[in-house]
Amino acid sequence: MIFRPLGTTGVAVSALCFGTMSFGDGDAADVDDATAAAVYSRCRDAGINFFDCANVYGRGKAETTLGRLMQGHRDELVITSKVGFRMREGQNGEGLSRRSIVREVEDSLRRLQTDRIDVYFVHRFDPATPMAEVVAALDTLVQQGKILYPAVSNWAAWQIAKALGIAERNRWARFAVLQPMYNLVKRQAEVELLPLAAEEGLGVIPYSPLGGGLLTGKYGVMTRPKSGRLMENQMYQKRYGDEAVYDVAERFTEYALGRGIHPATLAVRWVMHHPAVTAPIIGARNVQQLEASLAAADGPLSVEERTAISALAPAPAVATDRSEERS
Repeated sequence: MIFRPLGTTGVAVSALCFGTMSFGDGDAADVDDATAAAVYSRCRDAGINFFDCANVYGRGKAETTLGRLMQGHRDELVITSKVGFRMREGQNGEGLSRRSIVREVEDSLRRLQTDRIDVYFVHRFDPATPMAEVVAALDTLVQQGKILYPAVSNWAAWQIAKALGIAERNRWARFAVLQPMYNLVKRQAEVELLPLAAEEGLGVIPYSPLGGGLLTGKYGVMTRPKSGRLMENQMYQKRYGDEAVYDVAERFTEYALGRGIHPATLAVRWVMHHPAVTAPIIGARNVQQLEASLAAADGPLSVEERTAISALAPAPAVATDRSEERS
């Protein structure tokens, strides 16, 4: 396994991060405890030391499962979790108020059976809470030793840049890691998020490198499997509802198979080889499904190959819309 620096933290992480959403997602992609244990064991055998989680995955089930599996070797791992989405009923059951963050981190620590969370993400933007309150609350948790590195997911670049400025001005702990959606058909991160991360020295662990299964070779213009997140989960159906993405998936599959590479392997490898990316987050419903993603770390991807793959999908417009200035 290749290891890379996590931004400017000084922490070394595996070039693949395993996402534990399937340990407690609660939909058809959920896995039982035995399967979760087998998948976790295979990840460790492959050299993965980086595991991504969230309080909302199965309303705590994923954290509980991961906490049980990592007992006895916690210090060998870099663990993440998240806060922000709804965890309980009522007026204060979600969001990024200091009250919510403090309550949720305590619950996450208990479920994970650990005294600290290495990387703690705000999972979404909360327009109801002043940004300074969010950054200050995270800094408090750092000072208490409950989290080591604040991090951010699903925020716009301007929001992240503003939060970095607030932290700098107040000498608070700043965001150290960014978790954007990024794959061949979802490339908006290339416009501002990834350049921001590179400029500010942020680690980047993109989620959904396979596009919810779209880029695994199972989907095409006239091809659909009987099961899978895109077939069973309304959120994924909406996210990848544009029929044009199935044309991209079909041409990508042809490209991968024409070179004797599993499409899932190549899709993850394409994300891995963006210069701003630290470690794509991979997931799996079973060990067999995991193998193709693990293989992404076993081979190179030339600049020419990445360019050719990128050309299979529309590139997002540049931030200024002055496409003629694209380098």
